[in-house]
Parts: sequence; C-alpha cells; structure tokens
Amino acid sequence: MARKDGTPIGPEGAESGEIDPRSSSLFVGSSEKMFRILHAFDGPLRQMPLSDIAKVAELDRSAAQRLVYTLETLGYLRRVQNTRNYALTSRVLQFAYNYLHAHEVLHKAAPYLLQISRAVGETANLQELDGPEIVYVGRFPGQHLVNVDIMVGSRLPALFTASGTVILSRRTGAEQDEVFEQTEFRPLTPSTVTDKGLLRARIQEAAEKGYAIVANETVLGDISVAAAITDEHGRAVAAVNIAAPTTRWTIESVEAELAHHVQVAATSISMTKFTPYIP
Repeated sequence: MARKDGTPIGPEGAESGEIDPRSSSLFVGSSEKMFRILHAFDGPLRQMPLSDIAKVAELDRSAAQRLVYTLETLGYLRRVQNTRNYALTSRVLQFAYNYLHAHEVLHKAAPYLLQISRAVGETANLQELDGPEIVYVGRFPGQHLVNVDIMVGSRLPALFTASGTVILSRRTGAEQDEVFEQTEFRPLTPSTVTDKGLLRARIQEAAEKGYAIVANETVLGDISVAAAITDEHGRAVAAVNIAAPTTRWTIESVEAELAHHVQVAATSISMTKFTPYIP
C-alpha cells in the first residue's frame, strides 16, 4: 500500500508524517544507493573516477564499485577512453523521453509555446514545480536565446523564479509553507530576493495580477514573466514563461507587451481537459 503522495506505508500501517518511509520493509536500500550513484553526476562534473563518485554519493568504495560496475554493465555508465573516469551514457535519456512523451500538459502547451516564440522572438518555456524547484519540461527558443546553459531538465529554486512564484500563487498555504521550508535561501545573483516576507508578498501579488515578473534573480540579464496553467479546480499544475533579455526589454515593457501572451496561453491551455501528474 502507499499514501496519496506515493510513499509507502510502513509495516504497521501508520500514516503519521513523522514516520520515515525508508524504515518500511518495502523500501529497497540497494536501489536507493543505485540512484545515488546516478545523482552523483547532477553537479558540474561530467565525468569522475570511482573514488569521487563514492565520495559524492556518500558510499564506501566497495559498495560504489559494485554499483558502478552494475550500471556500466547495464549501459547507464561508461568508462571514458584512456582515463579512469566514468560518465553517464545516452541511455539515461530514455527515462526523460518516456516522461515527456506522456506529459499531457506539454503536448497541449507546445503549439502555444511555439506561437509565442515566433510572435515575440523570445524563448518560451513550460515549467512545473518539483519540491522547492521548478523544472523546465518544454523550451522553445526564440530568435535571441538568453541562456544556452538552460535546457529541458534544468532546475532552479522556485521562489526565485516567475514560474515558481505564479504556481505557488495557485497552491494552498500549506504547500507554500512546505516550499519555504525546503528552500535554501542562498542568492544566485546579487539581485536575488531572499527575504521571506518579500517573497510571500510577491506570491500574493501574482495571485492578484494573474502573472509574475522576476528580473535578474537566477540569471543576470534575464527578465521572466509567467502565468499559471490550472486544472479544473483552479490549482496550478505548470506555468507558461517567457524569458526576455534586459538588452532589449525592461520590466515595464515586459509587463506591457509580454504578460498578455503568457496569460492568454495559460488560460487557453487550462481550458483543455488533461489529467496531469502533480508532484
């Protein structure tokens, strides 16, 4: 059995939030360690020797060696030629492909995102909330791409982004509190707002306006405007976002010219029927 959020119920069947689901007899510790090896590559290092993999994954060398060998045998890791390093293989992309292929909101949103990118010449994105982060699940580059390092799968702290702000504006107070509790309030740029009172006020403002604008808080030179896609209950499931460079846009011009585009797209997508996965 499992809770509504998908976490397993322990052997005693207790559903208290204080019980660690990892203590359940249903939890497979070796599988968790396998994923820790794969997540060791989440950082900036694209390839690492076994010793570094073990250190990042917080595993002893023996366990890491067995797991790395298994993943290499299965084709998810490869030995970098003429080195002692390991790297991910393209096989891990199969999981991402399967997720995106089945993503109903993305399929509904794609025509609108494409139209926006062509109409305004700027990059249009679809983003969703995962814990305290927003994740890029769709990206349609415009004529002037702001940041080539951001791609589908990229993550940013939700509270520092327009999309995260507007999604939280259509979530419950308890859900907002949970994101605040999980967020590390470390500024990404000199302009990042980390004051919790100001961030909560920004969420409230987004709820009133129907869109959010955030500038220079995750990437310098970027102004983002976003509107929430909601389900039939009015709960946000994703956000339509336009990223505009400060070399061509100001906050005022973004609000005057681009906010309408994300609002129309988000409203149109929200009117279609879908059964999205909500983390």
